Amino acid sequence: MIPVVTPEEMAAVDEAAPESFEVLVERAGGAVARSAIQMLGGTYGRRVVVVAGRGSNGADGRVAAARLRRRGVRTIELDATEAPASLPADGMPPIDLVVDAAYGTGLGRPYVAPTSSVPVLAVDLPSGLDGLTGVACGSPSVAERTVTFGALKPGLLFADGPALAGRVEVAGIGLDVSGATVQLVVDADVADLVPARSEGAHKWHGACWVVAGSAPMVGAAALAAEAALRAGAGYVRLSVPDGSAAPAAVEVVRFPLGPDLVLDSADPGRFAAFVVGPGLGGDERTAAGVRRLVADVDRPLVVDGDGLTALAAGDVAGICRERSVPVVLTPHDGEFERLAGARPGADRIGSVRSLAGSTGAVVLCKGPTTIVASPDGLVRLASAGDRRLATAGTGDVLAGIIGAFLARGAEPFDAAAAAAHVHGRLCSLLPPTGVVAGDLSSVLVEVLAGLGVDAGGRV
Repeated sequence: MIPVVTPEEMAAVDEAAPESFEVLVERAGGAVARSAIQMLGGTYGRRVVVVAGRGSNGADGRVAAARLRRRGVRTIELDATEAPASLPADGMPPIDLVVDAAYGTGLGRPYVAPTSSVPVLAVDLPSGLDGLTGVACGSPSVAERTVTFGALKPGLLFADGPALAGRVEVAGIGLDVSGATVQLVVDADVADLVPARSEGAHKWHGACWVVAGSAPMVGAAALAAEAALRAGAGYVRLSVPDGSAAPAAVEVVRFPLGPDLVLDSADPGRFAAFVVGPGLGGDERTAAGVRRLVADVDRPLVVDGDGLTALAAGDVAGICRERSVPVVLTPHDGEFERLAGARPGADRIGSVRSLAGSTGAVVLCKGPTTIVASPDGLVRLASAGDRRLATAGTGDVLAGIIGAFLARGAEPFDAAAAAAHVHGRLCSLLPPTGVVAGDLSSVLVEVLAGLGVDAGGRV
């Protein structure tokens, strides 16, 4: 996983570094120069403008400028406070690249970057971008590439950050970021987070019970159940409390369950995990049943959709904290507001971490960068998806994947983080437009295989 460190935490990391400020700046400037040469495709005949401020960000830029000159790149340094409105300025020769080293994480006022018709390389983060929230202050440059040091900054992943930062490279300069409490999940992590099914597995090793759907929303139940099957649950039972027939896969076992969601006579102990809530509707008896089920069934469990609304109408923290196994809550921003009393703030990581801490639940807050927070304050991020997942029903698929990973034996925090990344990676095999939720499970198996899940074993 890639560490993600806030600007405040990064300042402490810098302070604790055994090397001097000058040594760190030399390393950072060297990383910027190498990236610039890659973007230029060489050095001969190339021209670069470096816009440098007066702080450490500017120092990195000036070292990069010196190194580029030594490599034969014609380099112009401009003071950030005196930079022209556009580059190249009148009377300036044609240029091939702008290095934005004007201001780093400490900028507290709007910044208007020079406009440019050539690519921009940002140092640490685009000047004017809030390193914590990702909110643009002023008019930052739109970088083609950003070189950041030691760890990712949250602002590169949220709000305006991804659009302004372009391709982000993390350059190691000798800083110790091993204490980072936030990490970005990448492909190589998934197989370690999702337990492989054993050689001797049978269908009851990893059974998942999906309680979902209602007359207008039987599709939600079908989407969650099929995703649970495809993601590796050995057996999937589906109950639609109002008795509506869901068009689920033929392998899904239907089981009648009344609106009170009483499971006692149905041997719930045989199930390794539960998925509760997608498309349940707003029936008050069912909502009360959700609260009772979450309180009484002390098994790995994910609550999604209308199940979250049902929990929000009761004592969420009281219900969740009585469990020995943390429940996984999967809100979008509107559901988050019902649970927490307010939508996530500009510091989305802090908001989600706070809800996880107050409820004792693992909280997965959906978004362009999905945040998964555990009750102990650890956070994992998933940024593999894109706007193709912003359609009705994709969250039901995500809930089913989490349920399957729980049924395989993954810890709730691991299951939620891995599922969020897998869910995003489904986009890699989908067409650029016209994607609907029903398309996702059709490529789920291929994505899991590509990520090494169950590699080397027999399911």
